[in-house]
Amino acid sequence: MATDPKPLSPAPTKEEILERVAEDGIQFINLQFTDVMGIVKSVTIPVSIFGHVIDGGQWIDGSSIAGFTRIAESDMYLVPDLSTYAELPWDRSTFPTARVICWVYNPNGEPFPGDPRAVLQRQLDRVEKLGYQFKTGPELEFFLFQTADNEILPLPHDRGSYFDFSTDPASTIRKEMVQVLAQMGIEVEASHHEVAIGQHEIGFQYGDALVTADRAVTFKYVLKAVAHAHGLHATFMPKPLENIAGSGMHVHQSLTSIATGKNAFVDTSDPYGLSALAKQFIAGQLTHARAMCSILSPLVNSYRRLVPGFEAPVYVSWARTNRSALLRVPAIRGGQTAATRLELRCPDPSCNPYLAFAVMLAAGLDGIENDLTLPEPVEENLYHFTDDDLRRRNIPTLPSTLGEAVDEMERDEVVRLALGDHVFERLIEAQRVEWDAFRKHVSGWERDRYLEVY
Repeated sequence: MATDPKPLSPAPTKEEILERVAEDGIQFINLQFTDVMGIVKSVTIPVSIFGHVIDGGQWIDGSSIAGFTRIAESDMYLVPDLSTYAELPWDRSTFPTARVICWVYNPNGEPFPGDPRAVLQRQLDRVEKLGYQFKTGPELEFFLFQTADNEILPLPHDRGSYFDFSTDPASTIRKEMVQVLAQMGIEVEASHHEVAIGQHEIGFQYGDALVTADRAVTFKYVLKAVAHAHGLHATFMPKPLENIAGSGMHVHQSLTSIATGKNAFVDTSDPYGLSALAKQFIAGQLTHARAMCSILSPLVNSYRRLVPGFEAPVYVSWARTNRSALLRVPAIRGGQTAATRLELRCPDPSCNPYLAFAVMLAAGLDGIENDLTLPEPVEENLYHFTDDDLRRRNIPTLPSTLGEAVDEMERDEVVRLALGDHVFERLIEAQRVEWDAFRKHVSGWERDRYLEVY
């Protein structure tokens, strides 16, 4: 499957892209975007009209897309971001197809406020005016499950554990995933088996937040395609199995000074190596952590993962080495202070990365702009704290259910402003529908536990 992708300039021209398309022998173009929940949507066009779409966009009906528009206001159009062109390796031998990620516009030519990519771009424009670039590096964990007769079986593909090799039959599949990601322009830094049976992680290159959000979205459907070719199913469901670790999407983040090109979170004279700016940024994220959960952990199932004892954060605190903390400052190698980053550990891979990065940045900027005070770090294992310990140390906990998380988000003006009213209201509406459906559901666990006894 593999040939190395030819690098694209940051802003290729129409002529350059059409020349590239011809060189690659492309027959179809997938015009890609995401709905509010982060699900990939796509319109496929023949390559013969791609030039016209570059000039004038592609009209779509958004009335049936989650979080987009009502029937009375359904018309919108897609504008390709030509820097995101990439060939789909798995279609090469049949109908050579490329994808281009698009911006979504209203008929009047204004950006559509429900476009998650535009939500992130608004926050990136905001931080740029302050003189910084926001960089991120998400670490997406996932499970591989067996399938039979096109049905997903609740059986992990292997019995391996953290960093296992001899009991990890998926090691060759991960290598193929790495190859295909490289063909899509995603540079992988490491891949390995994770803690739980059937669980894996592939880490890719750190960079500009919009680029890494694009990569995170691409990453998920690439892995699903490779898994499917091997008769497996790749899932980014946060907690697919009981009594084992769930899948997280830890996000490393930093601000880079546009003027100097240096990491603005670094202060070598500080015991933690952190600048005052970094501490304000952490304070902002801790302040808004409970409200951000609805974005960062957006499913009913997300809160099956956010429980003590399975390496997922529950307590709103920060530290360096303490992996039970919500936000930690990872150690750096060999005094490379430019690599100083903050790691937020509560997001999971079911989230919409555009919205996740947008609210994370907005929360951090709130800490900077309002000079929020950072609490003392907590280096002890928080899972051993009693309720009295938590109250004494003034350590809040994350929401325990999606319903609680939505209530927290609804009260937070910083999150509302970051998302914009359109996305904010549509997301709350969608999540309340999901939470109400869950509350009305009677599970097998309940019948097993109560039917005979009561």
